[in-house]
Amino acid sequence: MKVITFGEIMMRLNPPGYLRFLQTDSYEATYAGGEANVAVSLANYKNDVAYVTKVPDNEIGQCAINALRRYGVDTSMMLVGGPRLGIYFCEKGASQRGSKVIYDRAGSSIALAKREEFDWDRIFEGVDWFHFTGITPALGGDMPAACLDACKAAKEKGITVSCDLNYRGKLWTREKAGEVMATLMPYVDVCIANEEDAKDVFGIAAENTDINSGKLDREGYISVARQLTERFGFKAVAITLRGSISASENNWSGMLFVDGHAYFARNYLIHLVDRVGGGDSFGGGLIHAMRKWPDDRQQQIEFAVAASCLKQATEFDFNLSSEKEVLALAGGNASGRVQR
Repeated sequence: MKVITFGEIMMRLNPPGYLRFLQTDSYEATYAGGEANVAVSLANYKNDVAYVTKVPDNEIGQCAINALRRYGVDTSMMLVGGPRLGIYFCEKGASQRGSKVIYDRAGSSIALAKREEFDWDRIFEGVDWFHFTGITPALGGDMPAACLDACKAAKEKGITVSCDLNYRGKLWTREKAGEVMATLMPYVDVCIANEEDAKDVFGIAAENTDINSGKLDREGYISVARQLTERFGFKAVAITLRGSISASENNWSGMLFVDGHAYFARNYLIHLVDRVGGGDSFGGGLIHAMRKWPDDRQQQIEFAVAASCLKQATEFDFNLSSEKEVLALAGGNASGRVQR
């Protein structure tokens, strides 16, 4: 059986190393996007995974396709056409200077795509899991309707649906996000969020928690997961727990809430190399673990958190860790010693 992910892939441009936008005269080009990042993670764990999007019919669009093919993602369902590939610029932070992201994605091929271009009956042949994020409907145009079409088709076919809320304030308002996402959530089985998403999208905040100081309260997040489950009927809610010490060091953990019980992963103190894509690697790890170990909730959350820990020690958005590497870390091998 296959996994389908649906969203926008972009070109990422960042100054070399830790140079700021105002310092650099060159940029490194890679390709990334929330659902594309999840697809690469799943392919690395030997899942059969296909990515659905639309890219322009030119060399830049082909570069995006090639970036996914390189890691074993099925690109045969990607549409070709439209005016351009979206771009985002990323300035990596360090110490007390936070990272910055600037989008140049308006009018991209996927943002202008029409809902009828996506034949979900064909796309969902032989599929048992569908994943999207809140970024896709935030693109506007027909994308909210396309996501709803996909969710309805998946539900009719008995396909598990997961969604990472992934609120992006530069794409839409909290009010619009709450309105649109509320129409999609009844079709979602597994909801993934970070420490801010539930508050930004649905106004559900964790009590006794300050994300800026790094103070996180477990009971507050159990309450968030319970409220989300009661409101939308999710089968599972997964929340990443990031204690931000600085732009260079974070505490990192996660929680999985299923059937009224919360499962917490161990905490990792990460010296960050590149945190962008950390949440996507958590989602990819969780989907893989839920498919491979369907009855072991602790294993599921431990694998997801360990996977995202390793990604944040890797340059650029894609998580390139193998299942073996993730299992070693989840099993307690966190020394980082040279492997000979």
